[in-house]
Amino acid sequence: MTSVGEAAALAARPAAHRDLSVLRDLPALAVDLRGDAAADATTADLSPLARLPLVVVALTDGDIAPTGSALDPFDVVVGSEAELDSLRDAVARNPQASVTLVQLLRLNAQLHPLDALVAESLAYATLQGGAEFGAWLERRGTRVRRPSAESPVLVARHDDVLRVELNRPRLHNLYDAAMRDALGDALTIAAADPTITTVVLSGRGKSFCAGGDLAEFGSVSDPATAHLIRSTANVAPLLLALADRLRVEVHGAAVGAGCEMAAFAGRVVATPDAKFRLPEVAMGLVPGAGGTVSVPRRVGRHRAAWMMLTGATLDAATACAWGLVDDVCERDASDAGSAVG
Repeated sequence: MTSVGEAAALAARPAAHRDLSVLRDLPALAVDLRGDAAADATTADLSPLARLPLVVVALTDGDIAPTGSALDPFDVVVGSEAELDSLRDAVARNPQASVTLVQLLRLNAQLHPLDALVAESLAYATLQGGAEFGAWLERRGTRVRRPSAESPVLVARHDDVLRVELNRPRLHNLYDAAMRDALGDALTIAAADPTITTVVLSGRGKSFCAGGDLAEFGSVSDPATAHLIRSTANVAPLLLALADRLRVEVHGAAVGAGCEMAAFAGRVVATPDAKFRLPEVAMGLVPGAGGTVSVPRRVGRHRAAWMMLTGATLDAATACAWGLVDDVCERDASDAGSAVG
């Protein structure tokens, strides 16, 4: 833990990038902004902190994401020592992915969303070749998923409304390449047809989408090819283009890609049982379905970093209070789908 004055002096040193670095076993730097130190942060030049190759944390007296330009140089804002300890533990487990994430969030805040998606894919590809993801793959072991004869996405049009349903209910709508491609086809139809005024995206079964299908993780031959696949097949640009017409209905799990895709929508409605989580850093990765673009736009960079670094689960009420969700209401039984997980 450092004071405001100490942090400013450290960051201003010519060798700060070399000495204050994850490569020097310093993946995080916490600055104490409690009490009178909060006023010091408004006058000290802390801007160099935002260029250091580590996670920069502000410890405050209040909420996890209080407002104020004095907090701009920080990647994460925590409101208690318990939150700080939790964050430090998470960063220590996967320091490379953690630092890459905050560097990406800093960069994406300055980029056009489409350019930010390219940056996200490049960061993801870099980490796919890293030791942390390799260790996660080894722990996971080999998984084989038998192909299904059913369509992974169901599409139906009623007047000017296009309803799109994720359709792997027995697997809680795990997001795989087949679902990605089918969803892209459905969203392309909507993007090309201005007479479709509303696109409703939901999921059949017990969950909206429980994240990427882990059986496919690491299946692409090399990170460069994986990046090029994401750059051409990612549905995030379509979600961006349709945001004003897009409503996402979330129930059950909205994990990883499920949370990331939902956050693009102009309106997100969740049931009280909905749970939101971004677990990719714990796998040695960063979100790869557009989450480093969509989630900060809804909850802010500090809260997005907290969710991604810690893998914390948000319930529907918290997600609504943070702005990740626009409304919480019970699910219409007629929309629940006939299949169950």
